[in-house]
Amino acid sequence: MINYIYSHYIEILGSILSVIYLYLSIKQKVSLWIFGFLCSALYIVVFFQSKFYADMTLQFYYLGVSIYGWFSWKEKAKQTGKELPIKTTSLRNVLILLPITIIVLFLYYYVLKNHTDSPLPFADSFTTALSITATWMLAKKMIEHWILWIIVDSVSAGLYFYKELYPTTILFVIYTIMAVIGWIQWRKDLKLQTN
Repeated sequence: MINYIYSHYIEILGSILSVIYLYLSIKQKVSLWIFGFLCSALYIVVFFQSKFYADMTLQFYYLGVSIYGWFSWKEKAKQTGKELPIKTTSLRNVLILLPITIIVLFLYYYVLKNHTDSPLPFADSFTTALSITATWMLAKKMIEHWILWIIVDSVSAGLYFYKELYPTTILFVIYTIMAVIGWIQWRKDLKLQTN
């Protein structure tokens, strides 16, 4: 057990920070972006070592979005004295985000299939493309990002189990459950916000 912890300490620490990040996301605390940045930095190493290259590049994206999200949420609070409100995703945003997500999915798939030794190029590309979209939606506080996370997290749990990343598998099972809780909590908050 000690050897396992020693050889997987980066993954374990990343998992712990990720749970904190998700908890703060459900609670709509701006500090979520700090924990998102830290766990992303750790998971760059984990996914590189596991040959989940799309997930690895996704972590670089998360680093940038964490900075953007921090400033976006802080700026809104500074300007208005209120936190960034929850909003629903407009049809216009869906019509923009859907094709972008599909294009990102197939670009990743092409690269992974033809230029890497990725064991699951389509599944890795699928979760990566949806994660990019969901994280951007979170930065804008669009409630439907939780639906994307439920899909991403449940599929990812299976992928990480397949690659024997057991702490990360447990993390993504917890993520799936917490994404459902996040969806429920944000719906309640949106209802209060509109009343």
